[in-house]
Amino acid sequence: MTHRVLVIDDHPLLRKGIGQLLALQPELGFELAAEAGSGQAGLEAATSLQPDLILLDLEMPEMGGIETLRALREHGVAVPIIILTASARDEDIAESLSLGASGYLLKDMDPERLLESLSRVIDGEIVISPALTRTLCRAMRRYQGNSDITLGRLTAREREILALLARGFSNKLMARELDITEGTAKVHVRNLLRKMKLRTRVEAAVWAVQNGLG
Repeated sequence: MTHRVLVIDDHPLLRKGIGQLLALQPELGFELAAEAGSGQAGLEAATSLQPDLILLDLEMPEMGGIETLRALREHGVAVPIIILTASARDEDIAESLSLGASGYLLKDMDPERLLESLSRVIDGEIVISPALTRTLCRAMRRYQGNSDITLGRLTAREREILALLARGFSNKLMARELDITEGTAKVHVRNLLRKMKLRTRVEAAVWAVQNGLG
């Protein structure tokens, strides 16, 4: 099965490089569907071509990556979107993941690791550059020891969902694992986030791993 990739980045050399990288290993099943040099062009390409995966830069003129990510989701683009950027700022990571990004990778990563990450995202995982682990943990410190976070209010099903979040499962994979609909999985995630007073599924996943559920 071939997975069509859209690359949104204002640097032509990077766009071409990713296209060549995908072409070098066709056995992985990825091909460059299109490339876009701006957020607006990327939005138009995504809505018209309906790719299977999007690689999105953050630092672009006029329509930046965060704005583009938000617009893609508002226009119903539900495919996995991986942020591929040079920015390791806490606020960029947090906002990207809260808007539904399926990964946050740094541009200095090895090409082989990038391809591996694409495959993992297609399989339903969330991917984060290893160099950003400390950043994620720092963002989660305010939740450690917080008495408001407790599993006591979660149902048995919500605890199962939380454990799967810790393993990086998407809603689709959760549904398959638990034999429920994807919509039901989404509702369970929303409910457990509300009960745990967390904002994003990534925060819940990190908390679950830190507390031995992953």
